[in-house]
Amino acid sequence: MEKQIVSAVFLNRGMAVSSLTDSSEYAGGDAAALSQQYSDRGADVLLVFDQSDTDEEHDNSLTLMRRMARITDIPMWGAGNVKRVEDVKKILYAGCMKAVLNASRASNLDMLEEVSARFGREKIAVCIAPDRDEELSAEQMTKIAKYSDCILLLADDNYETDLRRVREQLIGCAGPDVQDKTVPDILLWKTGSSPDTETIAQIFREDLAAGLGCGMTQDTDTDLMGLKADLKEMGADVNTYTCSVLWDDLKKDSNGLVPVVVQDYRNEEVLMVAYMNREAFENTVRTGRMTYWSRSRSELWLKGLTSGHFQYLKEMRIDCDNDTLLARISQIGAACHTGNRSCFYRSVLKKDTPHKNPMKVFEDVYGTIEDRKAHPKEGSYTNYLFDKGIDKILKKCGEEATEIVIAAKNPNPEEIKYEMADFLYHMMVLMAARDITWDDIAQELANRE
Repeated sequence: MEKQIVSAVFLNRGMAVSSLTDSSEYAGGDAAALSQQYSDRGADVLLVFDQSDTDEEHDNSLTLMRRMARITDIPMWGAGNVKRVEDVKKILYAGCMKAVLNASRASNLDMLEEVSARFGREKIAVCIAPDRDEELSAEQMTKIAKYSDCILLLADDNYETDLRRVREQLIGCAGPDVQDKTVPDILLWKTGSSPDTETIAQIFREDLAAGLGCGMTQDTDTDLMGLKADLKEMGADVNTYTCSVLWDDLKKDSNGLVPVVVQDYRNEEVLMVAYMNREAFENTVRTGRMTYWSRSRSELWLKGLTSGHFQYLKEMRIDCDNDTLLARISQIGAACHTGNRSCFYRSVLKKDTPHKNPMKVFEDVYGTIEDRKAHPKEGSYTNYLFDKGIDKILKKCGEEATEIVIAAKNPNPEEIKYEMADFLYHMMVLMAARDITWDDIAQELANRE
């Protein structure tokens, strides 16, 4: 089984903070941006600790978790502020794949069987800190083994001893009461300084832990893909990029280069074209960050090293002749040196056609609504709705929804098309009023697949 590298974001008052014990603001406090960096840089799991003190702060953290889940490509686990069964539900509904219960809180262990039955054992993890939870009884450990899928072990410098002890306890609990359920995996969270790469590889090779998270992943400059490549070379089973074609399989031009078309993996916009030599190709596959060969400077070019506009590889495709690559990437900032998102920002020929990309139509209409919001226009119905406020907008959404129901009883499909268009327009006004974009909606739907 592949071992996982886990990154953590700690939330306090709706902001990202430095650690479990340090509430100082971290990385500008933008938890969503931080989580996206971890996702792009190669983390396998995002662990979110909610350290809020009040119910209001907790609700703000849940809202932030939903936003983080929409923009990241890796599973997210939610921990902290679990006091009742309903809190587990809220964490899972916020987009988390697992809810992490605290073993030091008696009420969490008491509800373990109930939440496991209600949401599924695979959705439940338990956090154990040996320095405070060493008195867990055999009965409690049996319950943890039976009703949770993973143990998050918060360990200090005695992490290897703690790992072996907890693993032995779990195996010992896997008796008749556990029936056919497997022993929970252990994910090690090393507090303080991190184990070196060789030690991590040894832990993985011995199968002591299914994953590792530690302070090194709080550094946004950490090359997690490079770390995993090193671990792979040391014999650890980790998730790295494996390309199905080798450089020698590609057809190069007279200069030994291969052109690369670069595309945004979310909206499929073509961003730029660049070239790779062997070193650039192999460095891209190893690190997951797009690296090219600069023909003008005759040197290797890590995109974003100067500007900060890095490109993180999500998928690479090859054309039918093996002489051109298509890189689908996550773009930070602008791809073009002019500051434009895409290098192809100038149209030199265009023919209007009646057939349009549906998503582009939605974006265009939404863009017009946003423009009306920012720059009111006299006589605009959209501005009339904004001026009347949220209650009027909600009333219109309700009315248009009812019109759809009535129109659906009519066998003529034209009427329901008209009413649905009306409804979608008013919904977009509501979206603009609440600063929700089509990308937000699309990501939310994608998370439900």
